Formats: sequence, structure tokens, C-alpha cells
Amino acid sequence: MKKQVNVIRLGIVLLLFAAISFIFFPNQAGQISGMGMMNMNMSGEVTTELVPSNEPSNKLNLPSILEGVTNPDGEISYTITAQQGNTQLKEGAATQSYGYNGSILGPIIRLRTGQQVSIQTENELDTATSFHWHGLEVPSNVDGGPHSPIAPNQSVNLEFTVNQEAATLWFHPHPHGETAEQVYYGLAGLIYIEDDHSDSLAIPKEYGINDFPVIIQDRLFDENNQLNYSTAYSSDGTYGDTLVINGTINPYVDVKNEKIRLRLLNGSNARNYQFHLSDDTSFYQITSDGGFLNEPIPMESLQLVPGERAEIIVDLSSYTMGDSIQLMTGNVPVLTLNVTEETTKEDVPLPTTMNTITHTADEVSPDKKMTFSGMGNMVTIDGKQFDMDRIDLQAKVGETEVWEIENTRHMMGGMIHPFHLHGLQFKVLNRNGAIPPENERGWKDTIALYPGESVQIEVEFPEKGIFMYHCHLLEHEDTGMMGQILVE
Repeated sequence: MKKQVNVIRLGIVLLLFAAISFIFFPNQAGQISGMGMMNMNMSGEVTTELVPSNEPSNKLNLPSILEGVTNPDGEISYTITAQQGNTQLKEGAATQSYGYNGSILGPIIRLRTGQQVSIQTENELDTATSFHWHGLEVPSNVDGGPHSPIAPNQSVNLEFTVNQEAATLWFHPHPHGETAEQVYYGLAGLIYIEDDHSDSLAIPKEYGINDFPVIIQDRLFDENNQLNYSTAYSSDGTYGDTLVINGTINPYVDVKNEKIRLRLLNGSNARNYQFHLSDDTSFYQITSDGGFLNEPIPMESLQLVPGERAEIIVDLSSYTMGDSIQLMTGNVPVLTLNVTEETTKEDVPLPTTMNTITHTADEVSPDKKMTFSGMGNMVTIDGKQFDMDRIDLQAKVGETEVWEIENTRHMMGGMIHPFHLHGLQFKVLNRNGAIPPENERGWKDTIALYPGESVQIEVEFPEKGIFMYHCHLLEHEDTGMMGQILVE
């Protein structure tokens, strides 16, 4: 009887939530009704169900390595152009899309620690955009946040020095109120930072042979193979039913039976992924957002929220020609690894030590506290939405602080908010006072905030300026779940 009463109560709550959504957000309610397979989880978060694609298998698209020009002083120069195009993603009509130096996504920018860099950023879109270097430690006038829009047919030259260790970072647009739509249409690219230490590690390094970029995104196509953002839009995150990996549907790679390095980026607007291998074997995580972990961490599954990165090693040395294994999320294949050749190399074990990051899990009195709360158009940080003219926090360059970030529950339970901080890499000290998982004890710039959870992080800004902190569920960011800190 008690169980029946609880079920009835839950049904009433869900009906109330649907009624409120219809009253206050009627456009979204109409859009949802035409989107096919929809799920509402127990927190009230509406998502589109991810399903395996019926498209034929395709070889994984590998982004080109951007060629730079090096001057006599050793400075390297690149040009990155945001542009519109058409991309053959599915059989039939090509899909209208955005890209950097191409029709979708962008090339890989290779940098080295200590390098002087100049990037000419050009906007050939018909709307303003910006170029945000997610995870890169640069001054705020280079960071490319909402303060730095570039109008159509305009360009801006950026100069900086690479002052951080080897890592896989990324770049994407960050214009206020339009980030989600521009990313959805295809603006995203990877940055590889290398250094002498990464050169010395015995890990796979042959691009497209045993070292692969894997940009994971979900998209919803209409009957004409187009991405209609306004139709797919939901204020609690725009979800698709089809995985697109590096701009490829149903991708595969042909590899040897050796260790394979996958550089994973959750480049989706809102979807969280839980990755595992199709035969349930373990893999090794070797990096977090901002660099190498202290040691390889054996994993059977790995969650990435939007904006998060991780490099993993899949060891295929026990497989033989003709074998295949898939990286999965739920029951949906992400990438198929086909063993088509026997390796002639000696199987070298992974390094036992890759970094020397110190960590303490002690809960301390924080220097700053902030609260993420709400859903839909009512999301806030500390009860406020973003105001370009308001400074929310202040800090001193080079000073170490502890921040405590809370994600409050609400009547529907709450939802995960991916927290992202510009301008630095931070350490996760504890989650609800407990030591974080081993794979979070490295450098981070994006983390999951679970409903009802409080996380303490250690931050130290290396550069002066105004930097953003926000939810990296992009629709929440655009709505105003974002603040700014002045570093002096």
C-alpha cells in the first residue's frame, strides 16, 4: 500500500512538473513532443534516448594536424578560421555545419611547453563568435570568453607563451548566449601540448596508428539530414539520438594488436557518458583534463561530463587478427577497434610513474563558497545569473585558495552540473569530505557536481584578468549559470 501511495505521489509530481513546463516554457514543450524517443529521469531532466545508428560503418575521420609557421625567433604562428560548410555525415543530403578551417570541427593544434605562440583567429560566420582555449593557462585577453567577441568578417591576433605541462585540451566558441548553438553545429577542435617528459614516456605516440583523437558528440538529425538546433533545443540541455565521433557516424579504426591510446573529449552540449569496453575488460586511464596522472589507473568504466577529457590505453596485445572490440556508452558503440595486423614491436609495459602531483583530501575551511542550483531557465550560481558588468569574485594571482562548490537539490532531486573554471588547472581535494577517486587526483578544469554534493578544489591563478566559471552544460551556460572572477 505504501509503495502504491509513493508511486501515485511521484506521478502527481511529474504531472505538475510537465504542467509547469508547458505553462512557463510552451515552446520547449512543443519541441519535445516532436522529437521522438524522449526520457524523463527521476530528477526531472528531459533527455533524448541515445540509440545505435543504422548508418553503415565508416573509417574514423582523423582531424588534420595544423601546420604552423615558425619565425627565426622560434615563435610559431597559426591561423584558425571559423566558417560554414556542408559535411557528408549520413547517406543522402549533406549536413549544413560549422567548422574551423573546414566544414566541421577543426584541426589539431600542436604546442610545446615554453613555446611562443601567435594565433590569427578569423570569423567567416554570419554571426559573432569567440575562440576559447579550454584548459589553456593564458591571460584573460587571450582566453576567448564572452568578453572577446569577434564580429563577422573580422579577425584578432592572439599571442601567448605555453606555460603548462603536456595535456590534451580543446578549443570552442564562447559568445554569450550563443555558445551552445555554435558548438552544436560543429565548432570544436583539439590542442595537444607536448613536453620533454611526455616525449620520454613509453606510451603510444603514432598519430592515427596507435594514438587517436576521439571527440564524442550526440546530434539529432531531421528527415533531410540537417541539424536544427531550435527544434532540438531544451533549456536543460540539447541532446541527440545519434553519436557523431570526429564528425563520423559508426566509426572504426584498423589497428595492430598493441597498446592503443584514445584521447577522449566529451564535446557534447549536455550528455554525460559512461564508457566501457564491449568485452568488459579493463583499460588504463593515464591523464585527466590537464595532464598525466601520477600512475596509470585500471578502470572498467569511465564517466565524462561535457568538457571533460581523459586519455585511456586499451591493451590489445592478447588479441589476434580478425578480433574486434568496441568502446561503448551503455549499449551504443562509440568506436570499433579492428585488429587487422600483428605487431612486430616488443610489448613494453606502461610507465609506473608518470607525474608527481601532491594531493591532500583534508576538508578545510574554504576561502570561497558558491552554490549551483536550479533547472531550465531558472539556473543560478549563488542565486544570480550572469551579468557581464558584475564582478562576482576576486582573487590574487599566484595565491592558493580552497573553493567549496555545492550543487543543491530541489523538488525533483536535482541534476549534474559540470563545473568549469577558466584560466587554470585545479586539484579536487574532496567530495563531501571524502577523498576523490584515483582518476580525479590529477589536474582538472572540469568536474561533475552531483545533486546534493559539496566539492572542495584547490585553485591558483597564474595570470591576471577576468576569468569565467560556469556550468558546462552549454544551455545552462547560455542561460546565465556563469560568474566571473577578477584576478589581480
